[in-house]
Amino acid sequence: MEVPSLSGQAWDVIVALILAAGAGSRFAGKQHKLLSPLHGTRVIDHAVAAVRRAIENGAPIDRVIVVAGAVDLAPLPADVTGVTNPQWTEGQATSLQTGIRAADAAGADAVIVGLGDQPFITPDAWRAVAESRAAIAVATYSGSPTRTPALIRREAWPHLPKTGDFGARHLISSRPELVEEVPCSGTPADIDTLEDLESWNP
Repeated sequence: MEVPSLSGQAWDVIVALILAAGAGSRFAGKQHKLLSPLHGTRVIDHAVAAVRRAIENGAPIDRVIVVAGAVDLAPLPADVTGVTNPQWTEGQATSLQTGIRAADAAGADAVIVGLGDQPFITPDAWRAVAESRAAIAVATYSGSPTRTPALIRREAWPHLPKTGDFGARHLISSRPELVEEVPCSGTPADIDTLEDLESWNP
């Protein structure tokens, strides 16, 4: 596989993709985990708000797209585009591809990908990764394994998986020479179970 080493340009169009299509089958709450309240606000809204605040604080992100599937995530802010992955049952790779197609239609040069069930990613993390000039950039947290958000430039998109329940992990692990690790504050903790949610709620 040949993926060129890239150097991003200041005028690149970057689209943030928030993948939020899964069923959340491990969550035993009364409603889908992304619709459940965390500190009085839906889990998905925390993820969306972090990207929007990053943009307000100068992050070079031009547009936000949320990829839904299992549940309707409305309402979303007026400046956030919602798209639906009709193949969401086939795994996260299909949601990533749905987002890539939407970003491509928007003229994006790169995407920066996050997950809807990670409500504690900070605006600073989104901004730091978006500002990377690398072909691929990923957030790291206090020495933990590479996590989201992850910046992926257009030239690498053809090498992303089209099927399976994973996103860019294989590409990132197989081409480390293209990857910049960006130290970030905050935590990549996700909400998978009702116990996860209750541990963060007062």
